[in-house]
Amino acid sequence: MLLCAVTLMSGAVPTPVSRAVDTPWFADSVGAATQVISVVGVGGSSAKMDVWQRSTAGWEPIGVGIPAHIGSNGMAPQTHDGEMKTPMGIFSLDFAFGTQPNPGGGLQYVQVGSDHWWDGDMKSPTYNTMQVCKKAQCPFNTDPSSGTENLKIPQYAHAVVMGVNKARVPGNGGAFFLHTTDGGATAGCVAIDDATLVKIMQWLQPGALIAVAK
Repeated sequence: MLLCAVTLMSGAVPTPVSRAVDTPWFADSVGAATQVISVVGVGGSSAKMDVWQRSTAGWEPIGVGIPAHIGSNGMAPQTHDGEMKTPMGIFSLDFAFGTQPNPGGGLQYVQVGSDHWWDGDMKSPTYNTMQVCKKAQCPFNTDPSSGTENLKIPQYAHAVVMGVNKARVPGNGGAFFLHTTDGGATAGCVAIDDATLVKIMQWLQPGALIAVAK
């Protein structure tokens, strides 16, 4: 794993350089974004993550070759609930959450506990959103078989919400996050080492994107 200590550890903006910078694969698909996390599958449930920032010199990689875990069944252009695949495409990074205190950074952060859920009930009007309620009082199905997740788990020590299925179309998938790895494949999320994730979260600002491809 290679990380740029000056940028990812301190959150400082990279110093513009005069050298030419290679154009990343996602460059034509991210509009005016200046921060992009690239996730490229390398086979099975493994991927490589590179962290990019755009400066006056163009796109600069500030974290490269970060090992990442993806869905146990790989990636797909369109995912559906229960497929265990990570969606491909360009997605917003909407806000962050975790069981641990806010590590800092530019995104809104929610510290979660046992009353925080990600609603996976396809019959619920709040499908694919974070909800806060006592289990017995939640107006949606909290059984894991419904797809709903209680967010107080080790893998969510830190997490960033990926803007997948923002229209909340029932069945088109939900609860896609960049989160702390437990060392294995995910149910469709992207997972990396927690210490590295914290550094990335401290660097992230509103408008950042995640780009996922094979």
